[in-house]
Amino acid sequence: MYFLNLSLAQFLVIFGGISTLAVALYLLDRSRRKQVVSTLRFWVSAEQPTVVARRRRIQQPWSLVLQLASMALLLLALAQLRFGSPEAAGRDHVLVLETSAWMGARSGNRTLMDMARDRALQYLRVLPRRDRVMLVRADALATPATAFEPDRRKLEGAIVNSRPGSTALNLEQALAFARRVQAQGGRRAGEIAFIGAGRTSELGTAALTTPPPNLRVIPVPDAIENSGLRKIGMRRATADTDLWEIYVSARNYGVRPRTVTLSIDYGPPGGNGRVVAGSRRITLEPGTDNEQRFEFRSRAAGILGVSLTPHDAFPDDDRATLELPSQPTLSVTVYTTEPELLRPLLAATPRVAAVYKKPSEYSPADKGLVILDRFIPPQGPQAESVWIDPPASGSPIPVRTTVEQAMFSRWDTTHPVAAGLRTKDYRLEKASVFATAPGDARIAEVEAGPVIVARPDTPKIVALGFHPALTSMRYELATPLLFANLLRWFVPELFRRWELSGGSVGAVKLELEQDVAPGNVRVLTEDGTALPFTLRDRTLHFFSGTPGVVRVLAGDREYVNSLALPEVGDRKWEAPPEVRRGIPRAQPLAQTSSDLWPWLALGGGAGLLAEWLLFARFRRATPAQPRLVRRRAPETVEGIRR
Repeated sequence: MYFLNLSLAQFLVIFGGISTLAVALYLLDRSRRKQVVSTLRFWVSAEQPTVVARRRRIQQPWSLVLQLASMALLLLALAQLRFGSPEAAGRDHVLVLETSAWMGARSGNRTLMDMARDRALQYLRVLPRRDRVMLVRADALATPATAFEPDRRKLEGAIVNSRPGSTALNLEQALAFARRVQAQGGRRAGEIAFIGAGRTSELGTAALTTPPPNLRVIPVPDAIENSGLRKIGMRRATADTDLWEIYVSARNYGVRPRTVTLSIDYGPPGGNGRVVAGSRRITLEPGTDNEQRFEFRSRAAGILGVSLTPHDAFPDDDRATLELPSQPTLSVTVYTTEPELLRPLLAATPRVAAVYKKPSEYSPADKGLVILDRFIPPQGPQAESVWIDPPASGSPIPVRTTVEQAMFSRWDTTHPVAAGLRTKDYRLEKASVFATAPGDARIAEVEAGPVIVARPDTPKIVALGFHPALTSMRYELATPLLFANLLRWFVPELFRRWELSGGSVGAVKLELEQDVAPGNVRVLTEDGTALPFTLRDRTLHFFSGTPGVVRVLAGDREYVNSLALPEVGDRKWEAPPEVRRGIPRAQPLAQTSSDLWPWLALGGGAGLLAEWLLFARFRRATPAQPRLVRRRAPETVEGIRR
């Protein structure tokens, strides 16, 4: 006979405290009751001594005994008094079942996951029925599939429903989780049984070199030759924006050299009409990576596929696809009588398709961007527009005054239109000063006020109070930068640099090409959900546990990560020699212990009910002994009347 929840010392301390309190209440219990009596009853003689009645003994000892016995039974029920020995009680086991991506590899006609499920069911059947088991599915995360469960049917169903994931095994995290839940279970800790191939990328840590003493390893043989794609990177060439530079990395995870064919194909987003854009035959040495470079020219959107043939026992990492974005262009309509003044500024950007028209050809329905050179149309454009030196009458932003020989005082470099602009001792021969409204951005100012104003309404408007090509500003480097910033503000995608990469799900490390503040970085999934990330120097870290596309926006750059490849661990974990291995033998049926707490709780409740029926109802009807109080006797009748 033993306690499951409390020790004997804890039980005695708690029961002693309850008994002391109950006895004290029985000894000190005095009840005051209001009684209506004759006033003459309190006219006592002054010489009569005061009589105080004190309780010297317990008037109802059997009530106290019944209460103490009931409290003892309830406390024994809380302590879970059991018949038998502690060795006969059940234990709590944790079954760690590997569900990494590698478990989808095939060995013969079966996958590694099929063999792991069979071994898990065999291990479950040899455990005593009194033991509880928690099933934990382990890949990059340790996910409990059940609680500590004695029902074998629920456990078998959870094992059968286990499937390979997309990430590699993090064995250190799985073992740490198993030890933690066993310590919190409240029962005797059993075994931590790991069933899987043990292929992981996390080696050398203390949790793996010094495993738990109660660890049992049931290995799944995985002598499989596999070669697969590891990473794909794509970017536009610096000299030719229509040319894609493609970098492909493949790895041989096996122990023998393997010759494969690496090819790329391209097709429209619909998937029909795919053509082979490049092919190369390479030899992969065991345990090494091989990187290859391809070039592909395209301005249109499409799907680029990378394949590794012939296929092997793990075909999931033999092909990956990337979605190529289209090359954005901006149509600009320029209304001017002197197109040669603005042609050099717009021709510097190859993605701008500029059309020059006379003011008499104006149409308010033009699309894209409209530039009005010293021209006020009868009706404002419906598209976004740039007004260069507009006349005071009809200007979209009112002209407050006109200045001559005015020095530039400041640029609002916090606004995208003025980003990176610097001028020193720059003088405007003639310029219009605008009267701004709330919300307008004062891009450039002279002492009299703003001469360049940006209005962020829909559609956007920018007004220049001077013509850059008709002043000495045409010799300044700030002029082409100003127009480039204007185009970037209207169409941010026009100057955005794309970098595409194909990799595996899990932890992703991305090297940014420029220093970016964390507030200017966003990591978004396909549905627009933000992912948490950390940024150290120029290295971005984030985690994605499911296949999909993750977009990283960092300033004027966009990194598109197609996480479609499974994450395969490149290292094999071998358990130390002292670790128990294999499925244990079935244990003989031993004498089990019996739970007594339901009967003890029932007896304690019945005792309290009997005590209330036998004693509590009649205790309330017991009259209280009156207290004799010493009063001063009146001397005369007149004193009484006073």
